[in-house]
Order: sequence, then structure tokens, then C-alpha cells
Amino acid sequence: MALMPPRSARSRSRTAKRGKITPPSRPVWTGTIRLSLVSIPVNVFSGIDRDGDTHFHQIHRDTGKRVRYQKMVPGVGPVEQADIVKGFEFEKGQYIVVEPDELKALKIDSSDSFVIGRFVARSDIDSIYFNTPYYVAPAEEGAMAGFAVIRDALRAERKVGLGQIVLSGRERLACLQPCGKGMLLETLRYKDDLKATDPFFAPITDVKAAKDEIELARKLIDQKSGSFDPAAFEDHYDDAVRDLLEEKRKGKKIVAPAPEDDARQSAEIIDIMDALKRSLAGKSAPAKKPAKAANDAGKSAAKRAKKAAGGRR
Repeated sequence: MALMPPRSARSRSRTAKRGKITPPSRPVWTGTIRLSLVSIPVNVFSGIDRDGDTHFHQIHRDTGKRVRYQKMVPGVGPVEQADIVKGFEFEKGQYIVVEPDELKALKIDSSDSFVIGRFVARSDIDSIYFNTPYYVAPAEEGAMAGFAVIRDALRAERKVGLGQIVLSGRERLACLQPCGKGMLLETLRYKDDLKATDPFFAPITDVKAAKDEIELARKLIDQKSGSFDPAAFEDHYDDAVRDLLEEKRKGKKIVAPAPEDDARQSAEIIDIMDALKRSLAGKSAPAKKPAKAANDAGKSAAKRAKKAAGGRR
């Protein structure tokens, strides 16, 4: 018997009764989608499935028992979950304590309503802002018609609706779009959530790529272009971990391979043109170049950089 079921073996129970919608799982949010004077009651569900992930626990090596954690207070000892509240540190070691009921009293519209305030093309939103996907479905049978109107209108206009919603104790920017028979709500990061790019991109030199190299790269992109099929990709690391666990369950001793030379080609100057041509032809990389050939390639790249810099003056 296999140690774990394959990733695709995930049970889903969906129960529907006449006159009542029974959700397949507990919603992470229940409220209304509001567009002007139209209000549609909906349930929002997490769109991410972690059931198939391989999870590890921390184990005490000597006894093989699982390591457990207790919530402790210095000078007091273990405390119960019911006695724990949230606190904001305004000075070192000084906290403002907030009770759960006080947070619930912060009633804002996005707590129970997703108000669509603007429509934009999804392509207008930079991919760096997209965060987490959620499935949206009607909460009542009487909401089906209104739900379909908003879904189909968004599909016809090829737009997404922007609004804000409170999830996990935080108000989040989100966009709503059609997704099959239902809709998809994707949370977006705020601008302040993102680090500035300058410190990371500053070391990148302003070298203009050669036209012939760009043309070859474009041909390679065209050669490998196609539609996106998520089923064509697998989590190879997770599969390898599962194989490892299965071998260990059978009692097989695992021997780690000898470490490889990490130097690889990091110090080797690559001839971009040659690499692109070989990629287009479907050929493997040549044997390591002699020092002279590598130096010639380096000089050629340096000349192009110098010429490009001179042309910008």
C-alpha cells in the first residue's frame, strides 16, 4: 500500500438540496456583492488547495516523538488560548490590549459587502499586485439571476470589478471576474505592500542588447509559445519527496549524492549568439570553451557595451 495517495486523489463533497444551496466547505467570507443599487448575497471560498501538499512535523531525533509547543508567559507559565488577546506594541515592552469584541465593533462596509467601485481591464493591473484567488458563488437560489447578470456583463465587457473586502482581519483591495459558471475574486496588494525596485535593480548595468541577438531571442520565444495548460506542469520536488518517503518506509537506506561543483558556468562568459542559435536548433551546449575563445567572447561583449554607451552620449 502506498504511503500517501496521489496529489490528484482529493475528495470533494457537494450536496445540493432543492430550495437551498449547501456550500461544499465553510466559506471564508459571507456577504453581498454590491453594484450601485444591486446587492447579490454570495459565499467566498479559498481557491487554493493545500490538501495534496507534503507536510513535515518536527520530530525529536532520539525518541521519534513529535515536538509540541506550549504558549508560555514569562513568570506565569503555560496559558490557555481563551486567555490570550491581541496587543499592539507602541513602545518597547508596552502594549495596547485589544479585545475580540472591540475589533468586531469596527464596522466598515467592506466587512460584509464587496462594493464594486470601478471597472478596469485585467491587463491594466500589473501582475506584481495579484495575491490570492478565491471562488465566489451565490449564497441563495434567489440570487442566481442577479449573480449571472454581473458575471456575464463582466465577461462581455472583458473587465474586472475593483473593490475592497475584509479578509483575515484586514481590508484588502480585490478584483472580481468571471470564472466558468461562477466568479473569481483575487486579492491585490496595496502599493505600500511592495518594496521599491531600485535597491534590487541598481546593479543592473544599462547595456543595450544587440539587434541580431534580440531577433534570435524573439524567434526562440515564438518557437516555444503556446497556450497555458497548468496540467502540463508538475511539482517535481514534491513528487521526489514522496518517493523518498516511500523508499524510507520500505526500509531502504538513503545515501546523499556527493556535492557537485558549484562553480558551474558562473565564471564562464557565455557566447549569447551561439547559445541562442543552438537553442533554436535544439542542440545541446558545447563543451567548455578554451580560455582564448572565452576571452574573445568577453572582448566582443565589452566592445558592444562600450559602443552602446558612446552612442548615448
